[in-house]
Amino acid sequence: MRILLVEDQAKLLSFAKKGLEEQGIQVDAISDGDEAWEMATTVPYDALVLDIMVPGRDGLSILRGLREKRNNVPVILLTARSTLPEKIEGLNLGADDYMTKPFFVEELAARLHTVVRRKAGDSSHLLRVDDLCINLLERKVSRGGTDIELSTREFELLEHLMRSPGRVFGRMQIYEHVWGYNMDPETNLVEVYIQRLRAKIDKDHDKKLIRTVRGVGYALGGG
Repeated sequence: MRILLVEDQAKLLSFAKKGLEEQGIQVDAISDGDEAWEMATTVPYDALVLDIMVPGRDGLSILRGLREKRNNVPVILLTARSTLPEKIEGLNLGADDYMTKPFFVEELAARLHTVVRRKAGDSSHLLRVDDLCINLLERKVSRGGTDIELSTREFELLEHLMRSPGRVFGRMQIYEHVWGYNMDPETNLVEVYIQRLRAKIDKDHDKKLIRTVRGVGYALGGG
């Protein structure tokens, strides 16, 4: 697989490039949007990873231009935590997925393989585990066909768990992905939000989807 990675933070660009190449992915790494646009329109990449905010053409502008040219190369957007409107705009423009920074390179590699495999098939923005479904575009959640109302943070936590069904995430991993690096590790926010999700997701269902792995962390599905 050959991809184009566009990110203006030099340290993150180098880190992600090295990590993805260790996963067997060939990476062209660029920090400028204008150069990225030229390469994206001339090189037959298997996928693009675009930071929304880069010098020159920004990630959304590159995505918009590609879709206008009917170029359906899979695109994963990289976003800051405060850019929910941009995430929604990106999905509406035809992005295949998005990730918030910071992220694990292994997860980015897994998502790249997913969007590339999905290129010839269904590209809907749905995540499913058992009878639980998230619609990323409409930001809706349902289980067994019944809609579930979640707060923004509850939604982000559930999405994070559903991205890797069966994978056990430790408390600090969840903090880093859902709240960011500035959280006090002594707080019990993760436990509080897990309980809130259980009350909404698993209540009245014989099959419980949210698991606690004692001494390790939490997972959704599997086990």
